[in-house]
Amino acid sequence: MGKPTGFLEYERSGFLDREPGDRIKDWKEFHGLLSDDDIKIQAARCMNCGIPFCQTGKIYAGAASGCPINNLIPDFNDLVYMGAWKTAYDVLSKESIFPEFTGRVCPAPCEGSCTLGLDREAVTIKQIELAIIEKAFAEGWVRATPPKERTGKKVAVVGSGPAGLACATELNRAGYSVTVYERNDRVGGLLMYGIPAMKLDKSIIERRVKLLEKEGIKFVINTEIGKNHPVEKILKNFDAVVLCCGSTRPRELTQDGRELQGIHFAMEFLHANTKSLLDSNHKDKKFISAKDKNVIVIGGGDTGTDCVATSIRHGCKGIKQFEILPCPPLERASTNPWPEWPKLLITDYGQEESAHVFGSDPRHFVTMTREFTGDKNGNVKELKTVQIEWTKKDGRFEYAEVPGTEKSWPADLVLLAMGFIGPEDKLLEEMGIERDERSNVKAEYGKFATNVKGVFAAGDMRRGQSLVVWAINEGRAAAKACGEFLIQS
Repeated sequence: MGKPTGFLEYERSGFLDREPGDRIKDWKEFHGLLSDDDIKIQAARCMNCGIPFCQTGKIYAGAASGCPINNLIPDFNDLVYMGAWKTAYDVLSKESIFPEFTGRVCPAPCEGSCTLGLDREAVTIKQIELAIIEKAFAEGWVRATPPKERTGKKVAVVGSGPAGLACATELNRAGYSVTVYERNDRVGGLLMYGIPAMKLDKSIIERRVKLLEKEGIKFVINTEIGKNHPVEKILKNFDAVVLCCGSTRPRELTQDGRELQGIHFAMEFLHANTKSLLDSNHKDKKFISAKDKNVIVIGGGDTGTDCVATSIRHGCKGIKQFEILPCPPLERASTNPWPEWPKLLITDYGQEESAHVFGSDPRHFVTMTREFTGDKNGNVKELKTVQIEWTKKDGRFEYAEVPGTEKSWPADLVLLAMGFIGPEDKLLEEMGIERDERSNVKAEYGKFATNVKGVFAAGDMRRGQSLVVWAINEGRAAAKACGEFLIQS
């Protein structure tokens, strides 16, 4: 513990975010890092507690508490405080294989379980992690390290999101010849097309992919197994297959008027926007534009926020965001004690930008959509809602409409950001993969084996929609299970 009184002497300082009025003019990352000296001060706030809950990666009350990849957080905090950046990078790399991703997009469950957070603001672990890896790249410490020997066995990884990349990395390091198949035109899956560029610059993904290619991983893009590449071929040509295809079936809304034009799933909107941005800086016009439109985002979470921020950058006329759940509290409720994930009201970057442009937070809580109405050309023009009230009965929450709270809202573009319900059917049906009661791939955590010999599954398609850091956890663990199978086969 480099500074025993650091947590008493220093206040938390977060990322140096660009001002909303500046950042909405472009698609560049809005997070900025503190100086090295200021990062050292933030690292000094770590208490190096006897039991570091920040790195436990446990599940409490259905949510992550601590780092799911078990980063050695107090250790690298202390090293940063002492100025030993290279050693801090070595320690970070022991557990974190993509800190440049998690340092940007992870919601930081490590900070939610930081002991300092019991009575003051938590340590800025996420910012320290990102500072370490970016210094490592700048100093040339991050280098390709291909395996010295190959086993002679081949593995196919289907999907190049965080789970797929993590799985491929670990299998390649163990000496297996790994080929990653990606159906899109760029590697990265959710990281590439599901997260906007202002949160994760796509050159960051490409930088890591180039390293992985130098280490011997082969990436095959524009290839969808079961569609333009036969399932039989992949099963025949590889000794094992790991499915990391994600949970990509969006939750639907079936209210009257859903068929109207101008109502889209969030990922349709975000994917097309990023692809057009990367292909032509939006000059090809191959994206769903929110310019001069009244936009309504249905659903909260990161995806809803990303839709808000993207619409504002397009130049929308107005933006509203409807959430069916109640507004979270500003402080922990008695039913949400530390070290559980703090269920608090967070004003994210999209809400900040809405407040700057339109003068208010776009969110409306306990608001349920009743129906959509359209114009004579079949375009959505209005959305009707009603307020609801939640009650608990027999241990379960129920809601009821509040009479007299009906309201109509102008809507030219509606984006459905209500989460995902499982993996797509075609590939799993063709391979004969069994599903669990939630429609995810049936494969026990720790073993990751499906009912088809030699086929494993990891990430969101196995556990359901979750965090990037959990996908990395699963990809690495599935690689270990796959490796054990290959040794025995």
